[in-house]
Amino acid sequence: MLCACMLHGVTLYSYLTRAHRPHALHETGRSVARNLSVDLSAPVLPVTYMEAPQAAGQDRDYKFIAKAVDEAYRAVESGVGRPFGAVIVRGDEEVVSCHNLVFKNTDPSAHAEITAIREACKKLGKINLSDCEIYASCEPCPMCLGLIRLSKIKKVVYGAKAEIAFAAGFNGTVPDAFIEYYKKSGIEIRQAEGEAARIAEEVFEKSKDKFRME
Repeated sequence: MLCACMLHGVTLYSYLTRAHRPHALHETGRSVARNLSVDLSAPVLPVTYMEAPQAAGQDRDYKFIAKAVDEAYRAVESGVGRPFGAVIVRGDEEVVSCHNLVFKNTDPSAHAEITAIREACKKLGKINLSDCEIYASCEPCPMCLGLIRLSKIKKVVYGAKAEIAFAAGFNGTVPDAFIEYYKKSGIEIRQAEGEAARIAEEVFEKSKDKFRME
C-alpha cells in the first residue's frame, strides 16, 4: 500500500504540474482516492497528541516535592526543627509526610528523611521499603542516604541541591563520589526539575529568620 501511495502521489504531482487546471486537480484527486479506497466525503478528524511522559513525571514530582516543602516550613514555623521535609510514597499513594524534628526530640539524627522512614516502617509494619520512594525537600545528607539504603528504598527525588542548604549555613554537602556509590547499589537518585526545584530552593531564603542554628 505504501508503494502504491508513493506511485500515485508522483503521478498526480506530474500531471498537475503540466495541467495547471482546477478540473484536472479535482478529477485526478478523485481517481487517486478511488484507487486508494479513500472516502473524500468523510469528516476530517482533529489531530490529538498524547501527553509526554516527561511532563507527567514532572507533575508527579511537583506534587510530592510540594508536600515535602510544606513540611519543611512546618518544621521552622512550629520551632521543632530545621527547614527540611520528606514524603514516602508507595505507588501513587502517600504513606507518610514528616519534617525535621531535631529540636523537639533533642536528637541530631532526627532529620526529615530519618523521621519519615521510621514512621513509614511503623505504619506499614515492616523494615523493607523496597516498594516505596522518598521525596525530600533537599538533597539527603550522607546519614540519610545510609538509612535509605538500609531500608531498601529504590528511588530518591529531591528538590534543592545540598549546596543551597550549605549556603544557608547548614553543614551537609554530599560529595559526588558518595552519590555515585549509592547509585551503583541500585538506588535512583535525582533532582526534581522546574517549579518543584524552585519552590524547594526558596525555602531557605523565606524561612531564614525563623530557624536557628546550633
